[in-house]
Order: sequence, then C-alpha cells, then structure tokens
Amino acid sequence: MWLSQGVVAAAELAAASRLAAAAATIVAGDAGRHVAALADDAFEGREAGSRGGRAAGAYIVEAIDHLGLEPAGDSGSFYQPFGSMRNILALARGSDPAVADELVIVSAHYDHVGYGDASNSYGPFGFVHNGADDNASGVAGLIEIAEALQALPSHPRRSILLAFWDGEEKGLLGSYHFLRARPESLRDFRIVFCINLDMIGRLRGERVEVYGSRTSPGLRALTVATNNRAGATALELAYVWKIDPDSDHYPFIEKQIPTLMFHTGLHDNYHRPSDDVHLVNLTGLEPVARLTFATAVAVADEVGGPRPFRPDCRREAESGQRMLEAQAAGGKRGRWGIGTRGDAAEPQAPVVVRVAADSPAARGGLIVGDRIVMIDGAELADQNDMVRRLSAAGKQLTIVVDRRGRLTQLELDDDAA
Repeated sequence: MWLSQGVVAAAELAAASRLAAAAATIVAGDAGRHVAALADDAFEGREAGSRGGRAAGAYIVEAIDHLGLEPAGDSGSFYQPFGSMRNILALARGSDPAVADELVIVSAHYDHVGYGDASNSYGPFGFVHNGADDNASGVAGLIEIAEALQALPSHPRRSILLAFWDGEEKGLLGSYHFLRARPESLRDFRIVFCINLDMIGRLRGERVEVYGSRTSPGLRALTVATNNRAGATALELAYVWKIDPDSDHYPFIEKQIPTLMFHTGLHDNYHRPSDDVHLVNLTGLEPVARLTFATAVAVADEVGGPRPFRPDCRREAESGQRMLEAQAAGGKRGRWGIGTRGDAAEPQAPVVVRVAADSPAARGGLIVGDRIVMIDGAELADQNDMVRRLSAAGKQLTIVVDRRGRLTQLELDDDAA
C-alpha cells in the first residue's frame, strides 16, 4: 500500500518532534557538572593508567550505569582493559533487526596528561593539567548524548556504541586497541560510522570545526541538514579537509570507516595547567552535543546500505580545499551572474566562486563561498543540473545556499528577463 504524502509528512514531523524532545535533555548545566567533576584536581590530570585516570573511568561508569545501556566491554562490564588502561563501552542496541548489527560509534577520549612533561605539555610542568576542554568537555557531551538516546521512545534503527577512549594522549592507544581487539559482545557487529568529540568546550562565535566530511559523499549535506533542523541552534560549521593522526577519528579513517569529528578549536591553554573549568563555554557545549546527537541518529536511521568510504579523502589537502573554494576572476557574466565549481565529494552543492557585480546574484545577496543546494524548492543533482535550472528559470528565482553550515534562502530577480 502506498502512503499518501500527508501521512508521510505527518510521520516525519512526529519523528522530528521526538528527536527534538530527546535533544532537549542535553543541557549546559548537567554537562557542566560532569566537566567540573572530571577536571577536578582530585583526578590528577587523568593520565592514562594512573590512579587519577582510573578514578575518572569509575566516575564515567557511575554516570552511565543507571541509563539502561548495555555494558559492551569485557566480561559483561563497561570496561575494556588493555595494559593499565581501560576503554569504557556502552551499547544502545538498534531497533531494526535488518540493520541492528551495523554499528555507529560516538566517542570521546577521557584521559589527559596528568602533571605534564616535556613530551606532552607546553608547561609549566609538575602541576595538575586538568584538561577541562581536552577532553572533559567531550566526555561531558558524550554522557549527555547517552542520556538523550535513552530519552527516545525507541532506539534508532542501527546500534549506537558510546565509546570513552583511554590512552589518546599516549598515541590514540584506546581507539587503536578497540579496532584490533573488540570485546566478544561486539564481534558480530560491522562498524559503519564513527563520530568523535574532542575539545568541544571553547565555542567562539558559534564556530565549530568539522573534520572528516570528505570521508563519504554527502557528509557535508548531512551535517548541514542536522545543523539546520527545526528548533536547533544553527552553528557556523568550518569544514576542515586535513586528516592528521591527532585524535581518535584517525584510526577509523585508516580502517576506511566514514568518520566525523567535531572540535571547537585550539587555544592558548591547550596542554597547559591553565585548561581549567572556569574557561569552558558550557552554553556553547550544549548545541555542539545536540548537533552530534542529531547527526548520530540521522546516520543510524538512514535507509539503504551503509555509507561508502571515499578513499580520495586521504589524498586531499588544505591546498585542494583552497583551490576549490578560491574566487574566480573574469569570465562570462551569464544571466544570473553566478560562477561555480563542482565538488566531487558534494556534487549536489556546487561552490560559488564568482558573483558578478550588479548582477541578480549580487543584488540577491549571493556571496563567494556559498554552496547552492536548492533552486525553486528542488534539490540539485549536480552542477550540470544547476546550470539547466538556472537557464530554464523565469524572471524570479529562489535559491537556498549552504553558507558555512547554515541554510539561507535568497530571492533573485532578473530585471533583464
């Protein structure tokens, strides 16, 4: 039986309402209590394998134990020990038997650098490095996300693993160990996606750095959609192409698993004793965690097979990003005054690289760097489709652009038509 468009729209609205209600349980005050606890001097900087690191792990387990998530570590516990360190793993089993064995991981590392030394700190050494932003902020966000998942009426279609990595500061040891030697309870799952949170506690100007968007086609479009969902605080998303082994997203990309990482940027307190609680932007942490939650649920609920990995992401660099997004000079103006470049990773969102002066595009507010995603209410297939639609349009034109992760509607008027 075919469902009417009205029934489908009502179902989508109800699902969006349930998601918004669950996301609303992610609040700055609760996250702040976790940041304050994890960044307390009592944990002595949470160095992996130390008594402070183990105490921090015990705190996390206590924080998630009452939620009803399945322990996914070794021997029926939340812990996955390796050496003197321990990952912490909690499973929200998927609701659709057809894809419940596909695993979406949402992660954050909980260790820091202890008292600091010349190998891991910018000094001064010998003082507790509390790591409030790095990465008590990410852990607090992940605990809040775990609570939001359990606030949903039912789990998403695919299973979601909440993973708190240990040993990140010693060389991404926890995430590498997990990929080498998964606990028995997770051996039958196929990892299809990962989202990592690292240093999400210093939001400035609503700007969030997004790493890994090139690891699968359409990931930018996915994050733009979740960033602009109804009732959300739309953040400014800065997409970063470079892929370095500097956080726990990297081992998953090495394994050719589509992966994202959200990060609010480095600062002068990075790996110093001054990275303390009073500097964390708790109000900003809340929308970043909500964005992560919505993105994880969107991936876990996607129809069809798992997202493919895009190998070219490993060969792309910031220089390629600059070339793609660079402003183009000259060229034939055209009817609307728009020049674009196609993007292999995001073919449905051509990049605007030229806006002719005093053109309909310029008067309508289009700027270089915008990505055109809709024309007159229809999504684009690729750059060629965009050109056809622009050519066939009447005197007025409505376009929607992705402007640094925020969707903006513009009205263009071709006075010469």
